Amino acid sequence: MAAEEKQEYNSDSLTVLEGLEAVRKRPGMYIGSTGERGLHHLVWEIVDNAVDEALAGYCDTIDVTLLEDGGVRVQDNGRGIPVDLHPKLQKPGVEVAYTVLHAGGKFDGKAYAVSGGLHGVGAAVVNALSTKVTVEIHKAGKHWRQGFVASKPDPIEKLGDTDRTGTTVSFWPDPAIFETIEFDFQTIYRRLQEMAFLNKGLTIHIVDERQTDEEGRKREVTFCYKEGIADFVRHLNQTKTPIHKSVIQFDAEGDGIAVEIAMQWNESYGESVYTFANTINTHEGGTHEEGFRSALTTLINRYGTEKKILKGDEKLSGEDIREGLAAIISVKLANPQFEGQTKTKLGNTEAKSFVQKICNEWLVDWLDRNPAEARTIISKASQAARARIAAAQARKLARRKSLLESGSMPGKLADCQSTDPRVSELFIVEGDSAGGSAKQGRDPKVQAILPIRGKILNVEKARIDRVLKNNEVQALITALGTGIHDDFDIEKLRYHKIILMADADVDGQHIQTLLLTLLFRFMRPLVELGHVYLAAPPLYKIKWNRKGDDAQYAYSDRERDGLIRLRQEKKPNAKPDDIQRFKGLGEMNYPELWETTMNPATRTLRQVSLDDAATADELFSVLMGEDVEARRSFIQRNAKDVRFLDI
Repeated sequence: MAAEEKQEYNSDSLTVLEGLEAVRKRPGMYIGSTGERGLHHLVWEIVDNAVDEALAGYCDTIDVTLLEDGGVRVQDNGRGIPVDLHPKLQKPGVEVAYTVLHAGGKFDGKAYAVSGGLHGVGAAVVNALSTKVTVEIHKAGKHWRQGFVASKPDPIEKLGDTDRTGTTVSFWPDPAIFETIEFDFQTIYRRLQEMAFLNKGLTIHIVDERQTDEEGRKREVTFCYKEGIADFVRHLNQTKTPIHKSVIQFDAEGDGIAVEIAMQWNESYGESVYTFANTINTHEGGTHEEGFRSALTTLINRYGTEKKILKGDEKLSGEDIREGLAAIISVKLANPQFEGQTKTKLGNTEAKSFVQKICNEWLVDWLDRNPAEARTIISKASQAARARIAAAQARKLARRKSLLESGSMPGKLADCQSTDPRVSELFIVEGDSAGGSAKQGRDPKVQAILPIRGKILNVEKARIDRVLKNNEVQALITALGTGIHDDFDIEKLRYHKIILMADADVDGQHIQTLLLTLLFRFMRPLVELGHVYLAAPPLYKIKWNRKGDDAQYAYSDRERDGLIRLRQEKKPNAKPDDIQRFKGLGEMNYPELWETTMNPATRTLRQVSLDDAATADELFSVLMGEDVEARRSFIQRNAKDVRFLDI
């Protein structure tokens, strides 16, 4: 894993796997989508290259600038992309890297022992999907530049002498390819902060030149974490109360693999364990997480029994032990294998045994040296176990009761006729009256309705036994069919679209947030795999005549004003006969509800996506947790940010 063994980085290091073809025709294959996620993937590709230099030990500073004209500039102080001629293609190395797909130093292992970048498609794809790219290289005392316009290379230029090293890449995304070319500062902020946490001591500086504050200052931030993932764990726990003072932290290297682990328990009832492989967020877990879980469960049980903290034959489950645990597991491998639905699950078998071995060595030592903290951790897990057993008994009683009744589905569920989950939709509707309209207005073949009465329990503040006693929560879990936590099974999901339908007011948004908290904490894969949606019922009905036969619906004040303005531009004397403001879903008759909110041909659905689970974790903890001061501070900071209000 040592950097010294991998010092050569010239054009010979660039391994050409295939030609750059069809990227513009099928961009989704290379960057996932042409929406916001795909747009930001361009930034990640270039930043990943700079981080690879940091992983190899040659770079300690990365500067990312969002340019005023819509471009992005990424600068590092690494070795600089090769400029000598590629032995096979007889072109400068930088030109090969930016015009040939998969031409990178990542593939033969000579230039990099470890590299990030999930797709590994690299710089060439950024070039293919940009109108212009400029690369400046400082290497071996010379300053070089090569430009690319519409993916075509200009001749490389030698600009003079230099006393520094590194690469600066500027690119401008192609508006003909992307749905939007406006980069989101918060998205870049979160991803680069994560990168800084995962690369101890690496400085990442972000500047946004597109806007300035009242005093003319640009928005900028610098990340550098001397303790790396230990600082990440402190960040996760900043809105929670830790139950032991110090963050447990250890790392080790083996043959072709290195692991870093940091962890700390807190008073909450949720689990915040995040795993990474070569700085890629492995949302679906994998072998490194399996190794960690297995070692943790075995060790805590053994220690608790030996020290007589656990009574008799008391045994803790992995779920009990991980209650309130914030942990980061970061592995770096020479040859990572990714699998799973979104290629974010680590498959390397050696990662499981290595992580298990290291946890066994280090955790035993920490527990022995910190007996008081160990007792506190095991006591918390023991309380969780008692709650789990009580919850299991409650579930058993509920199951027995439901088997004696006519069917095992909740009584208030109006199920759909289809048994194919791929076409089935579940509308979770606030209030019985709205549920009635929805039942009348739905397509019974594929649309099921589950009315929720009142505000459901805030699961952020309740332990599992109390959560599972709540009737509304029970009904929802039963209707979905997947189970929760460790018993969760995506194959048992009864509806592939779960649509939260609430009033378009503050109460409605609160209910949606309570439901999202439940899904995130107990059935997170539903959110991660894109099964959760928010319905968008209209706020206004604008009638232009008494009959209302040419009525229009508006989903915001701005849209209402815009529709009126448009009509008046065509007919200057036009004036709405009536503008009805819907106070709730129950005010709509069922044809209106169908047409505006439920009909797949005319409705608007917003998919709930999870780009950054750690940030979502923090957000739910702040908004729904016990810390009133943290919530007040968050609301004051973000009151002007419409994105947070428009859930």
